[in-house]
Amino acid sequence: MHRIVNYVKAVNEALHIAMESDAKVITFGLGVDDPKCIFGTTAGLKEKFGSERVFDMPVSENALTGVAIGASLNGIRPVMSHQRLDFFLLGMDQLVNNASKWFYMFGGKRSVPITIRLILGRGWGQGPQHSQNLQAWFAHIPGLKVVMPVTPYDAKGLLLSSIFDDNPVIYLEHRWLHNLEGEVPEGDYRVPIGKAHVIKQGEDLTIVSLSYMTIEALHAVDVLERQGIHCELVDLRTVSPIDWETVFQSVKKTGRVLALDTATETLSIAGEVVAKVSMELFDALKSPPRRLALPDFPTPTSLALTEKYYRRAEDIVNIVGEMLGNNLNIKEILDSRKSFHDVPGDWFKGPF
Repeated sequence: MHRIVNYVKAVNEALHIAMESDAKVITFGLGVDDPKCIFGTTAGLKEKFGSERVFDMPVSENALTGVAIGASLNGIRPVMSHQRLDFFLLGMDQLVNNASKWFYMFGGKRSVPITIRLILGRGWGQGPQHSQNLQAWFAHIPGLKVVMPVTPYDAKGLLLSSIFDDNPVIYLEHRWLHNLEGEVPEGDYRVPIGKAHVIKQGEDLTIVSLSYMTIEALHAVDVLERQGIHCELVDLRTVSPIDWETVFQSVKKTGRVLALDTATETLSIAGEVVAKVSMELFDALKSPPRRLALPDFPTPTSLALTEKYYRRAEDIVNIVGEMLGNNLNIKEILDSRKSFHDVPGDWFKGPF
């Protein structure tokens, strides 16, 4: 039987399953047990598992991360949550200098099994201190795994894989995905960390995407198909490690690649995809690789600026047209967008 749930419910189910199956799993962080329960993702946990395993913490991000490291070194599997990625930057010392290096420094004999949930992305004029996409920063740190699930199915399966991984995992949730609905099986299942997902098959061009940009890519691919262009869409799921085998296999088939990112362009994950494909598959390419990411400026707050700052399906279609030498029509996309540009669609009711 097909069961449709949203992204928030999928995350919540993963936390319940993990805590039921292993008494060493705890969940703590900013807002975990407040009335909104981090946009609903931690709802019911405190009532079911008690305040010793589910609890809030003072707003001291570096101390919060240090507590998680100490707990994990004593056999606990902490899931640490922050309502925004931006707030976690005060905990980077503990993450970079301790958590990420522990397994290496102690010869693989001691590990730090922490899952750190961070919410990122745009929306409602939150601006430069609340809308940053810093996945490339985390992916640059040796010893960290960085996952960015797109679908509710992946949100649940990757969170369970992250919690039961023996080393630290950064789990990044884009806020525009929280109300996305999809098929999610009941019970425990795992999506492997480091394995990309080919969402759409195609022969003309490979689109490599991550996080919310995969949703925009799906819109673009549908429009392109109606104009006779068939793109292969590869959702990375994990940006550290990257599944290069799947990316390369697709590019060898199509000979063209467009990499998408939710972050700023310079030194982005999209840039790494372009670089790696260019180095490894130069002879297989029919045209220069392209990337589509944000301008190298802080995220704007003004509605007049955000409209031109963010990339959407029409930008993808335009670049694909340039790569194939075709003048493609984007009117269908523009006509279908009834809601204001700073929310993904009429279905979007939050969180902010």
